[in-house]
Amino acid sequence: MTIHYDSKTDLLYLRLDPQKHTLTNRRVNDDIVLDIDEKGKIIGIEIIDASRNVELETLLPVEFRKAS
Repeated sequence: MTIHYDSKTDLLYLRLDPQKHTLTNRRVNDDIVLDIDEKGKIIGIEIIDASRNVELETLLPVEFRKAS
């Protein structure tokens, strides 16, 4: 998974699958857009007005822990 935050546009993008896909956008609400692949799998999540919708301080930087 990769996380990209653009402070100029206040857009947070979570990419769940790094492979190239043909995507369809599905708006969940005014601030959330899902990128869905041809099989219906969620590939990415776009969060508009991220600083208003997500506590960025707790999200960035990300710490990864592998489950045992």
